[in-house]
Amino acid sequence: MNYYCLVAGLPDLRPDDMKGLLSPKELFDELNPQLSPADQLNFRLLMAKYDNQNFLTYLSNKEADLNPDGLLSRDDWEYLIKLMDENDHPSDPLLMPYWVRYYQLNHEEEIDAKGITREDYLAGLYFNYAMKSDTAFLKQWFEFNLNLNNLLIAILCRKHELDAAKSVIGSNEIATILRTTHSRDYGLSGIFDQLELVLRISEEPNLMDREKKLDALRWNWLEEHTFFNYFTIEKVLAFVLKSEMLNRWKLLSFEKGEAVFRELLDTIKQGVQLQE
Repeated sequence: MNYYCLVAGLPDLRPDDMKGLLSPKELFDELNPQLSPADQLNFRLLMAKYDNQNFLTYLSNKEADLNPDGLLSRDDWEYLIKLMDENDHPSDPLLMPYWVRYYQLNHEEEIDAKGITREDYLAGLYFNYAMKSDTAFLKQWFEFNLNLNNLLIAILCRKHELDAAKSVIGSNEIATILRTTHSRDYGLSGIFDQLELVLRISEEPNLMDREKKLDALRWNWLEEHTFFNYFTIEKVLAFVLKSEMLNRWKLLSFEKGEAVFRELLDTIKQGVQLQE
């Protein structure tokens, strides 16, 4: 489906222009009603990263503040948790299938035995689910980010002599390689096109400059993969993703930038969470 009026009305985003940006939730509320039902599901899949965060927050503390960019309210979470408690095979339009899989696990034994965090485990389920999308653009976007972030994690683990098997998420080919490789090129030569560029970026000593270069890599990917998409959902979703990047940089002041990016490095495996 083409969105001639919608795409024509979108502003031309530039990496150095952070004026007049809407928050992810505001952008969703503005754009989503103009999309077809099928494309609304695509948009919701992008936004699910905020609800993933709120899902874990709610499970930990039902009274805790939720991320305002999440689409589900506290009442929604109360309803969904009750639904999952009372049904072996719960079904509801609000319910992401991978949330059910996560919730039905024995957390103490099954997740903790793997030696990974609950955030990482849920992120892995999210990526695996998203990479089965029928929309090629979304499938490729999620896989690109999974590969990028897993490579960054593997580089950090090797540098600090940590076990990458406990930090790499997902179950695609590159994730499998990175969990066990000891080769200089991480076993990805000829498999991951951006390998050399990411290795160079990882050597950048300034954390803020490093993260900006990684976002530039993501921005260029979006440009390349929507070059021939003029009025389609791909153009709309790319606009949303770029807007999230700009919002993140708008929120980061020079005074707190260094501390924030240290936190970002700790949570980098969230992949398409491009809005921070």
